[in-house]
Amino acid sequence: MAAFAFPALCLAEDPPSPDKDLNGYLRYVVGQLCVPEVGGPVGLTQRLGAILVDGVRPIQIGDNTVGWRANYRLRNGAELRARQQGLDEKVQTLTMDYYERVEEGGDLLPLMTVVANSECDVVNGRRIRYDKDDQQERLLVYGTGLETMEHSEPLNPPVPGGRNAHGVTVALFGTGINYTLPAFAARLARAPNGQSLGYDFWDMDSRPFDSDPSRSPFYPLRYGTQIASVLVKEAPHIRLLPYRYPRPDMSRMDDLVRAADFNHAVIVAMPWGSNDRDDCTAFLQAVSKRPHMLFIIAAGNDGRDIDAQPVYPALFHLENFLVVTASTPQGRVAPGANWGKNTVDIMVPAENLDVTTFYGDTARASGSNFAVARVAALAARLQQRHPSWKAAQLKAAILALARPTPSEGQSVVKYGWIADPADGD
Repeated sequence: MAAFAFPALCLAEDPPSPDKDLNGYLRYVVGQLCVPEVGGPVGLTQRLGAILVDGVRPIQIGDNTVGWRANYRLRNGAELRARQQGLDEKVQTLTMDYYERVEEGGDLLPLMTVVANSECDVVNGRRIRYDKDDQQERLLVYGTGLETMEHSEPLNPPVPGGRNAHGVTVALFGTGINYTLPAFAARLARAPNGQSLGYDFWDMDSRPFDSDPSRSPFYPLRYGTQIASVLVKEAPHIRLLPYRYPRPDMSRMDDLVRAADFNHAVIVAMPWGSNDRDDCTAFLQAVSKRPHMLFIIAAGNDGRDIDAQPVYPALFHLENFLVVTASTPQGRVAPGANWGKNTVDIMVPAENLDVTTFYGDTARASGSNFAVARVAALAARLQQRHPSWKAAQLKAAILALARPTPSEGQSVVKYGWIADPADGD
């Protein structure tokens, strides 16, 4: 399988040491794949003194091969993971990820990634800096050629101090939030000593910082802050209890639900779901024991009928569940949002909403995750007026606001549509 078919570059015969100059080492590796004499990803092993693990594997979309991937085990115990999108003269990008082994036999830690373009120029890179306990501390972002660091961002900062927010407690089960933004720090549920009561059940620490690295540790998704911003905007006096859900070990969902209950959250916003029922087994057991808590569940964003193609935990049909999806302002199912006449309870408009991003600026976002935030805010305002209400009363009051969807020829949800949940109480 061919690698980059470009003119040879004048590069050093021996690579820099990755332990001393990782930027230079990765530039070298990318450059070597541009040299025809190297012989592509297989021939690269000799230049690196590396072992090619599992051979060169094709990247396929359907029946089409669109690139290749290869993993190399290096002399120092580290691992290099290469991916090329495009073949021969149609090469688009080459990505190199470097994983470091801290101790012999230990886990591999993601350390750096670089991206090269079709001209074989390194256009950017990202490096993770760790603290003394090997916990991710900062993400360093490099520009062209890895010559300069353009900016950095925190990965697990301490929660700023502050006072306990007053108001209805709402738990948010998601990817965490950027609690360093003042607007969120001021709304956190805290102990009398000012310590945040939120928790990260992914990393198992008290810092539920907004990050989903499941696709790439170097490009973490950060959408929890956006969801929280809608919740806080439409229920500005809530007491926010953020939890980062335990994707590496979903059995911890039992502990997460118990923690939310212990911290007096009756309303729980759940802007996530799974196609795998087993992911939600512990969650199902935990919520079944707590009928007083109202779990507002996202229907998902796969553009499908979840009566026929289930999404969990939405399909469990518990009395203390309220399953919601996103609509257009006119009352149609939003593009990409899921529906289900027997599974999804209500729709609310959640298209092109103004949100605050992880970085503190303003953007627009859509989807059933944001419908969850809008309905959770509605529930919080109702509980503010009726402090003794629990799940049954809150759910009944919300469903009573639903009306037939005006733009759907056939009902696609169980109870109907709330045209403006921000004005629904």
